[in-house]
Amino acid sequence: MKKETVWFEVEENETIAECLDRMNSLGYQVAGRKEEPLFAEVNGQPEPIKQIIMLKGIKEINN
Repeated sequence: MKKETVWFEVEENETIAECLDRMNSLGYQVAGRKEEPLFAEVNGQPEPIKQIIMLKGIKEINN
């Protein structure tokens, strides 16, 4: 069996649980998580404005 990996971003108006439900409906199981800050320039200085949450999904594919 081959495994397919896809990163899912938790959307702006979506909870983590809703993103997990979306992944499951597409046949993916969660296998990891990462977060990274999103910055914007304010008065010439970088300011964090939100966290981007990504969930790693894995799905087994039959060859």
